[in-house]
Amino acid sequence: MALADASTFTGRLDELGVAVSAGPPAECAAMIDAAAGEPAVGVPLARSGPDAFADSPATLPDRVGTDPATADLREAHTGVTAASLGVAEYGSVALEADAAGTEPVTLFVDRHVVVLRERDIVPDMPDAFDWLGPRARDESVDVVFATGPSATADMGGLVHGAHGPKEVHVVLLRDGDAADDASGPGDEPEVDR
Repeated sequence: MALADASTFTGRLDELGVAVSAGPPAECAAMIDAAAGEPAVGVPLARSGPDAFADSPATLPDRVGTDPATADLREAHTGVTAASLGVAEYGSVALEADAAGTEPVTLFVDRHVVVLRERDIVPDMPDAFDWLGPRARDESVDVVFATGPSATADMGGLVHGAHGPKEVHVVLLRDGDAADDASGPGDEPEVDR
């Protein structure tokens, strides 16, 4: 992933009205906590998105319920999941349907907080399909590419939140050694760009 891809990605998110928090993986829980409304449900990061989250210091805040029942989903304001991939050209994120419940956590809430590793951003859809092709063939993975808040104009004026979240917030985990989480100059967390 090139630095230009991350810059293009966050620029597209800004155009879509999507808030971004960026920082090292060790600050993931704090960035989610700042972005999430109450009540919040989620899928443990090691169970949604890239397998590499399993060994990462990136975690959810304690207040995010990770085993939501149907009633919890109905009452939840915020859903938190990991994305497998970001597409810089469109500001899209790849969300996998899985047994952990990623899909309902992303659909039935007013705000979706997406956790994405900076290294998982690709420049465009051809690169996204290069990534997806083998996974779809070999693992039968189902992926939805989501771009910004849900919006429809089926019945007239533009309405947000009719078929998904009204708001999206991306927590972008900066590249670096997740094991020692070393931060360098200019690595201060950026919130709500």
